Amino acid sequence: MTTSVRYRHIIEWFKSNVPVAESELRYRSPYELLVAVILSAQCTDKRVNMVTPELFEAFPSAEKLAQAEVSEIYEYIKSISYPNNKAKNLKGMAEMLVSRFGSVVPDDVDELQLLPGVGRKTANVIAGVVYNKPTIAVDTHVFRVAKRLGLAPSTSKTPLEVEQRLTAHIPPELRPIAHHWLILHGRYTCTARRPKCEECGLTTWCRLYNR
Repeated sequence: MTTSVRYRHIIEWFKSNVPVAESELRYRSPYELLVAVILSAQCTDKRVNMVTPELFEAFPSAEKLAQAEVSEIYEYIKSISYPNNKAKNLKGMAEMLVSRFGSVVPDDVDELQLLPGVGRKTANVIAGVVYNKPTIAVDTHVFRVAKRLGLAPSTSKTPLEVEQRLTAHIPPELRPIAHHWLILHGRYTCTARRPKCEECGLTTWCRLYNR
Protein backbone atom coordinates (compact mmCIF):
# COMPACT_ATOMS: atom_id res chain seq x y z
CA MET A 1 0.00 0.00 0.00
CA THR A 2 1.42 3.37 -0.96
CA THR A 3 1.57 6.21 1.54
CA SER A 4 -0.84 8.33 -0.52
CA VAL A 5 -3.42 5.51 -0.64
CA ARG A 6 -3.12 4.98 3.11
CA TYR A 7 -3.60 8.69 3.77
CA ARG A 8 -6.61 8.90 1.45
CA HIS A 9 -8.45 6.03 3.10
CA ILE A 10 -7.64 7.08 6.67
CA ILE A 11 -8.72 10.68 6.04
CA GLU A 12 -11.96 9.50 4.44
CA TRP A 13 -12.66 7.21 7.41
CA PHE A 14 -12.19 10.06 9.86
CA LYS A 15 -14.32 12.43 7.77
CA SER A 16 -17.16 9.89 7.71
CA ASN A 17 -16.91 8.61 11.29
CA VAL A 18 -15.59 11.59 13.26
CA PRO A 19 -17.04 14.66 11.52
CA VAL A 20 -16.66 16.74 14.69
CA ALA A 21 -13.40 16.68 16.64
CA GLU A 22 -12.43 19.41 19.06
CA SER A 23 -10.11 20.12 21.95
CA GLU A 24 -11.22 18.63 25.26
CA LEU A 25 -9.72 21.56 27.14
CA ARG A 26 -12.34 23.98 28.43
CA TYR A 27 -11.79 27.62 27.55
CA ARG A 28 -13.72 30.76 26.64
CA SER A 29 -11.05 32.89 24.97
CA PRO A 30 -7.68 32.60 23.22
CA TYR A 31 -6.01 33.68 26.47
CA GLU A 32 -7.69 30.87 28.42
CA LEU A 33 -6.79 28.27 25.80
CA LEU A 34 -3.18 29.42 25.83
CA VAL A 35 -3.02 29.03 29.60
CA ALA A 36 -4.71 25.62 29.44
CA VAL A 37 -2.40 24.28 26.74
CA ILE A 38 0.68 25.41 28.67
CA LEU A 39 -0.68 23.58 31.71
CA SER A 40 -1.49 20.46 29.68
CA ALA A 41 2.14 19.63 28.91
CA GLN A 42 2.75 16.14 30.37
CA CYS A 43 -0.60 16.37 32.13
CA THR A 44 -4.08 15.16 31.26
CA ASP A 45 -6.76 17.50 29.92
CA LYS A 46 -9.05 16.15 32.65
CA ARG A 47 -6.72 17.38 35.38
CA VAL A 48 -6.23 20.74 33.66
CA ASN A 49 -9.99 21.22 33.41
CA MET A 50 -10.28 20.62 37.15
CA VAL A 51 -7.81 23.42 37.89
CA THR A 52 -8.60 26.14 35.37
CA PRO A 53 -12.04 27.33 36.56
CA GLU A 54 -10.64 28.74 39.80
CA LEU A 55 -7.46 29.91 38.07
CA PHE A 56 -9.45 31.87 35.47
CA GLU A 57 -11.73 33.30 38.14
CA ALA A 58 -8.69 34.63 39.98
CA PHE A 59 -6.86 35.77 36.84
CA PRO A 60 -9.49 36.44 34.13
CA SER A 61 -7.10 38.28 31.83
CA ALA A 62 -3.46 38.40 30.82
CA GLU A 63 -3.15 41.69 32.72
CA LYS A 64 -4.32 40.11 35.97
CA LEU A 65 -2.04 37.10 35.50
CA ALA A 66 0.94 39.33 34.74
CA GLN A 67 0.38 41.23 37.99
CA ALA A 68 0.26 38.06 40.11
CA GLU A 69 3.14 36.65 42.08
CA VAL A 70 4.50 33.29 40.94
CA SER A 71 3.67 31.93 44.39
CA GLU A 72 0.02 32.97 43.95
CA ILE A 73 -0.24 31.22 40.59
CA TYR A 74 1.43 28.13 42.02
CA GLU A 75 -1.31 27.72 44.63
CA TYR A 76 -3.93 27.32 41.90
CA ILE A 77 -1.94 24.84 39.80
CA LYS A 78 -0.03 22.82 42.39
CA SER A 79 -1.90 19.61 41.50
CA ILE A 80 -0.65 19.92 37.89
CA SER A 81 2.62 18.32 36.79
CA TYR A 82 5.68 20.58 37.14
CA PRO A 83 3.76 23.39 38.89
CA ASN A 84 6.83 25.45 39.79
CA ASN A 85 8.05 25.80 36.21
CA LYS A 86 4.55 26.27 34.85
CA ALA A 87 3.76 29.01 37.37
CA LYS A 88 6.90 30.89 36.29
CA ASN A 89 6.08 30.36 32.62
CA LEU A 90 2.48 31.54 33.03
CA LYS A 91 3.58 34.78 34.65
CA GLY A 92 6.30 35.33 32.04
CA MET A 93 3.88 34.52 29.23
CA ALA A 94 1.30 36.97 30.56
CA GLU A 95 3.88 39.73 31.00
CA MET A 96 5.08 39.35 27.40
CA LEU A 97 1.56 39.00 26.05
CA VAL A 98 0.68 42.34 27.64
CA SER A 99 3.90 44.25 26.93
CA ARG A 100 4.76 42.96 23.46
CA PHE A 101 1.45 41.89 21.95
CA GLY A 102 -1.03 44.26 23.57
CA SER A 103 -2.73 41.34 25.38
CA VAL A 104 -3.73 39.80 22.02
CA VAL A 105 -2.70 36.17 21.54
CA PRO A 106 -0.66 36.09 18.30
CA ASP A 107 -1.79 33.99 15.34
CA ASP A 108 1.76 33.39 14.07
CA VAL A 109 3.53 30.20 15.15
CA ASP A 110 6.94 31.90 15.37
CA GLU A 111 5.60 34.80 17.43
CA LEU A 112 3.75 32.43 19.74
CA GLN A 113 6.99 30.58 20.44
CA LEU A 114 8.51 33.77 21.83
CA LEU A 115 6.18 33.43 24.83
CA PRO A 116 7.58 31.63 27.89
CA GLY A 117 6.26 28.08 28.16
CA VAL A 118 5.20 27.97 24.50
CA GLY A 119 6.98 25.44 22.31
CA ARG A 120 6.17 24.44 18.76
CA LYS A 121 3.41 22.02 19.79
CA THR A 122 1.59 24.62 21.89
CA ALA A 123 2.02 27.26 19.19
CA ASN A 124 0.54 24.94 16.58
CA VAL A 125 -2.42 24.16 18.84
CA ILE A 126 -3.21 27.84 19.35
CA ALA A 127 -2.77 28.73 15.68
CA GLY A 128 -4.93 25.82 14.57
CA VAL A 129 -7.68 25.91 17.19
CA VAL A 130 -8.07 29.67 17.63
CA TYR A 131 -7.18 30.94 14.18
CA ASN A 132 -7.87 27.87 12.03
CA LYS A 133 -4.36 28.01 10.62
CA PRO A 134 -3.20 24.93 8.64
CA THR A 135 -1.06 23.56 11.46
CA ILE A 136 -0.77 20.13 13.05
CA ALA A 137 0.45 19.93 16.63
CA VAL A 138 2.34 16.72 17.33
CA ASP A 139 1.98 15.62 20.94
CA THR A 140 2.70 12.13 22.29
CA HIS A 141 -0.62 10.79 20.97
CA VAL A 142 -0.16 12.13 17.44
CA PHE A 143 3.48 10.98 17.40
CA ARG A 144 2.49 7.43 18.38
CA VAL A 145 -0.60 7.11 16.19
CA ALA A 146 1.02 8.54 13.06
CA LYS A 147 3.87 6.05 13.27
CA ARG A 148 1.64 3.08 14.07
CA LEU A 149 -0.80 3.80 11.26
CA GLY A 150 1.98 4.38 8.77
CA LEU A 151 1.30 8.07 8.25
CA ALA A 152 4.90 8.70 9.26
CA PRO A 153 7.94 6.42 9.08
CA SER A 154 8.32 4.15 12.08
CA THR A 155 11.91 5.41 12.27
CA SER A 156 10.79 9.01 12.92
CA LYS A 157 12.69 10.32 15.94
CA THR A 158 11.21 13.76 16.55
CA PRO A 159 7.78 15.41 16.57
CA LEU A 160 9.00 17.79 13.85
CA GLU A 161 9.71 14.87 11.49
CA VAL A 162 6.17 13.57 12.03
CA GLU A 163 4.67 17.06 11.66
CA GLN A 164 6.46 17.57 8.34
CA ARG A 165 5.21 14.23 7.00
CA LEU A 166 1.62 14.92 8.09
CA THR A 167 1.55 18.41 6.63
CA ALA A 168 2.98 17.09 3.35
CA HIS A 169 0.04 14.70 2.91
CA ILE A 170 -2.95 16.29 4.67
CA PRO A 171 -4.70 19.14 2.81
CA PRO A 172 -4.34 22.51 4.58
CA GLU A 173 -8.08 22.88 5.21
CA LEU A 174 -8.16 19.54 7.06
CA ARG A 175 -5.06 20.00 9.21
CA PRO A 176 -6.78 21.68 12.21
CA ILE A 177 -9.33 18.87 12.56
CA ALA A 178 -6.81 16.16 11.63
CA HIS A 179 -4.81 17.20 14.67
CA HIS A 180 -7.83 16.40 16.85
CA TRP A 181 -8.64 13.19 14.96
CA LEU A 182 -5.22 11.77 15.75
CA ILE A 183 -5.14 12.99 19.36
CA LEU A 184 -8.55 11.54 20.20
CA HIS A 185 -7.77 8.29 18.38
CA GLY A 186 -4.60 7.96 20.44
CA ARG A 187 -6.33 8.90 23.67
CA TYR A 188 -9.24 6.48 23.41
CA THR A 189 -8.48 3.78 20.82
CA CYS A 190 -4.83 3.54 19.82
CA THR A 191 -3.68 3.78 23.42
CA ALA A 192 -0.03 3.58 24.41
CA ARG A 193 0.14 0.31 26.33
CA ARG A 194 -2.57 -1.72 24.67
CA PRO A 195 -4.13 -0.40 21.48
CA LYS A 196 -7.79 -1.39 21.14
CA CYS A 197 -7.43 -2.85 17.65
CA GLU A 198 -10.66 -4.80 18.05
CA GLU A 199 -12.54 -1.48 18.31
CA CYS A 200 -10.58 0.37 15.62
CA GLY A 201 -12.05 1.15 12.22
CA LEU A 202 -8.64 1.80 10.69
CA THR A 203 -7.12 -1.69 10.85
CA THR A 204 -7.47 -2.21 7.09
CA TRP A 205 -4.96 0.58 6.47
CA CYS A 206 -2.88 0.35 9.67
CA ARG A 207 0.77 -0.54 9.12
CA LEU A 208 1.27 -1.87 12.64
CA TYR A 209 -1.85 -4.08 12.53
CA ASN A 210 -0.97 -5.57 9.14
CA ARG A 211 2.75 -6.01 9.52
